[in-house]
Amino acid sequence: MAIGIILAVLVFGFLIFIHELGHFLFARLFKVKVNEFAMGMGPKIISKVSKKSGIRYSWRLFPIGGFVSMAGEDEESDDPAAFCNKPVWQRMIITAAGAVVNIIAGIIAMAVIIICTGDLSGTEISGFGTFGDESVQYVSTEEQGLMTGDLVTMIGDTKVHISDDMRYEIQMQGDSPVNVTVIRDGKTVVIEDVKFSTVEESGLVFGLADFITSAEDVTFESVCRHTVWRSISMMRSIWQSLGGLVSGEYGIDMMSGPVGVGEMMAETASVSYSGFAALAVLISINLGIMNLLPLPALDGGRLFFQLIELVFRRPVNKNVEGYIHFAGIVILMAFMLFITFKDIIKIIP
Repeated sequence: MAIGIILAVLVFGFLIFIHELGHFLFARLFKVKVNEFAMGMGPKIISKVSKKSGIRYSWRLFPIGGFVSMAGEDEESDDPAAFCNKPVWQRMIITAAGAVVNIIAGIIAMAVIIICTGDLSGTEISGFGTFGDESVQYVSTEEQGLMTGDLVTMIGDTKVHISDDMRYEIQMQGDSPVNVTVIRDGKTVVIEDVKFSTVEESGLVFGLADFITSAEDVTFESVCRHTVWRSISMMRSIWQSLGGLVSGEYGIDMMSGPVGVGEMMAETASVSYSGFAALAVLISINLGIMNLLPLPALDGGRLFFQLIELVFRRPVNKNVEGYIHFAGIVILMAFMLFITFKDIIKIIP
């Protein structure tokens, strides 16, 4: 568990670092004047100014984030190298770069995990089993018409390509009878109203597959295909989770902040390093997507105002935008404190 906690801290630090590095590299590419590249918040612990570029590199006291400070980022400036004086398309790329780097890093890490583990499970059924967990209501899908050798192509109306997205769709749709489309002996067969085993967690019912699927050979094509579809499956699950929170399907008690996620990562690392790596990938992609949401104070919120400027060819009043982002920061910090407090209460025995 101690090693897991250290790994969780290192992963969080690395994800923050590459996020800020994305902003930094594109700012430098477009010759924007960068005042400081900092890891952490609060008072400076270590700080050094580059003699060549004049940029201050800092390590700050509180390990809760980082930032790239650019001239003209939140104020007007006469300096041609200031952020505010660069073309809007360049500013949009700089703003989005951090989140995009997180998503790309997650996808690359996904490919590395697949290569190292050789886990390329497809959708061809190779056998059936039972559940030993008493919480699972067991239902045999073999008795309902599924057969060994069937290649599953659709769950309900959703196409599936690899085991991960197939099991995800069974999890989300399998709480009630659903059609399963397979390829059998070269022909398309639809098994109607298949009932999957179900399990209840936090008041929600999820479907479970009672069969295992065959693995594919590790080739360049198969690794690329599994990487793409696993990444898409993760992104889709993140979007659907966000939709569930907005609609009220998922309660606030199901959300976790840095403390809760860190505890989960530490527990996962104590059991399986491959599971820990997969969770780190999910967090990296999730961090990227969350930062692109058009909410005040997030990168997506800044992108939203830049998009307005791009469309109407006139920037939004800096003071108005500043007040909106400030309000967003206050709300975001209050929400994070609430979630963190909730996570700490859960941990305390």
